[in-house]
Amino acid sequence: MMRKGDWIQTYTGVQFWPLDPHTDEIQIEDIAHALSMQCRYSGHCLRFYSVAEHCVLLSRHVPPGDALWALLHDASEAYLVDIPRPIKPALGIYRELEASLMLRVCERFGISPEMPTSVHEADRAILTDEMRQNMSAAPAPWSTETSPLGVKLRYWSPARAEEEFLEEFTVLSARGEIVEPENAESGE
Repeated sequence: MMRKGDWIQTYTGVQFWPLDPHTDEIQIEDIAHALSMQCRYSGHCLRFYSVAEHCVLLSRHVPPGDALWALLHDASEAYLVDIPRPIKPALGIYRELEASLMLRVCERFGISPEMPTSVHEADRAILTDEMRQNMSAAPAPWSTETSPLGVKLRYWSPARAEEEFLEEFTVLSARGEIVEPENAESGE
């Protein structure tokens, strides 16, 4: 079968078509590794702080039933990279690709395709924690500034962030929050 676009090789060696994602090609090890290697804020912060650490911290600060969604809320960025929040609205195709890929992530890991409100709110609140702990003085208030979530950034190395992400995933799996799809191949 002809696939849309070209493919990338993932950390685990999988051929992955970002423009035509299939659920069976999405691997938690690839997500954990790629997100651990990406710095938040396009690197415009005081210390290296990975997307993986952001996801782990978020998952530990939402209701338990929403923790897996929080852990995986940026999973599409493992394949599409992290785009800064102010730029995303201008990139219509990126938003479409992100939505399509997140739908596949949700199918792969058995979570609702709709982000829980608690995750959305926590993802916004953690920005204030991140700004206060890892940014130089802001020249103006951020449009997203709100009450902080209350997390303490750890500034994990990529290796530690990957390990913490996978451990968090294992804990959530043990709690039975992950439902393996019956037909994990579908990408159509």
